[in-house]
Amino acid sequence: GRLEAVTQQMGYHPQYLDSFLKTQHYLMHMDGPLPFDCRHYIAIMAAARHQCRYLVNLHMLQFLRAGGDPQWLRGLDFIPPKLRNLNEINKILAHRPWLITKEHIEKLLKISEWSWSLAELVHAVVLLAHCHALASFVFGCGCEQDEGPGGRGSLKPLSPGNQCFCEATASNGCSQELLRINRKRSLDSCMELDSLRERVQRIHVETEDREETRLPQQDREEGEGQGGEGTEHRSDPSVGLSPLADTDGEVTGATNLACYMQDPDFGYQDFARRDEDQTQVFRVQDYSWEDHGFSLVNRLYSDIGHLLDEKFRMVDGLQSSAMAKRQGCEPSVFKRGIWNYIHCMFGIRYDDYDYAEVNQLLERMLKVYIKTVTCYPEKTNLEMFDRFWKQFKHSEKVHVNLLILEARMQAELLYALQAITQYMI
Repeated sequence: GRLEAVTQQMGYHPQYLDSFLKTQHYLMHMDGPLPFDCRHYIAIMAAARHQCRYLVNLHMLQFLRAGGDPQWLRGLDFIPPKLRNLNEINKILAHRPWLITKEHIEKLLKISEWSWSLAELVHAVVLLAHCHALASFVFGCGCEQDEGPGGRGSLKPLSPGNQCFCEATASNGCSQELLRINRKRSLDSCMELDSLRERVQRIHVETEDREETRLPQQDREEGEGQGGEGTEHRSDPSVGLSPLADTDGEVTGATNLACYMQDPDFGYQDFARRDEDQTQVFRVQDYSWEDHGFSLVNRLYSDIGHLLDEKFRMVDGLQSSAMAKRQGCEPSVFKRGIWNYIHCMFGIRYDDYDYAEVNQLLERMLKVYIKTVTCYPEKTNLEMFDRFWKQFKHSEKVHVNLLILEARMQAELLYALQAITQYMI
């Protein structure tokens, strides 16, 4: 249940890794408005939007370890309406965050018995943005492992070493308390795995038993109502029940990610400035992270603002002199070009920036790669990964993907927090 492949890649930039791990741990395991099992289920919903099996499988296991109901893993039809109501903003934030409005927020906060509190919604929004952006990193750095049919192997299996990420980062400033917690969790995970397998297998058996006794009657009713065609159209009751235990008792991963999302055809579309009468360009001068988003999120979900702010600052402070030199510019200019290009794809504009610089700084294949990883990461492929990387060292490749992760996350947060602010006003 650990982000080993991710943390090995981030290990090329240990100070950033330390900041990332603190944020990840706080979001998933520390005190907060949302129950622990719900946090992991929201992460599953977010990762499924980009077909990221790596994250879905990881959070499925953590969901069960947190005491989550295994029946929920059969799909969205089996979860409480309150969680299912997150579908709309999950879909919008993942693909077209500029479409989110205060009406979406109001709908979630005012649905009688299934209403969310403001604090719960802010926690959920941060989780969604975090996991969408992390899915981009997973695909961008080739961490999406071969997870069964349709899965891909790592694009580039490079890492600082094959040791546990706790050991890899111990000498690089990772907090000792976090290391202690993660080492303990690693030991606990080993001891829990056998019982976890038994629980999953037991649930699967119980489900099959219930279906065997219930379905004959259902088939007769459907057959009578549909001219005997009911059995042909009945769906397999085990589809989407994930993870399942195979014949050797091994826990296998998600078999059908479609069960965790609705409207799967909804995806990214180019932000069109010609439709300004319908979709306004988001101007950072009017609503920024520093002046508006930080204080709102920190007030409603204590301390998360500080952790996110540290992470944004950390990625901005990463050394990139060699990378920038190859592009013939200053490091800060190169990084700002990538950051602003990503925000531009989501309709976020900076009045003090000359966007002609983007075409001068970023070669075409680099732009294609950045757009793919940012907007539809599941389409990232080996050819794309290789073609523009030739002049970069591996640590520089990871650096670009960290910029994508953080710029994308901040873009989603800006739209969501602005909508929440408008609702509160």
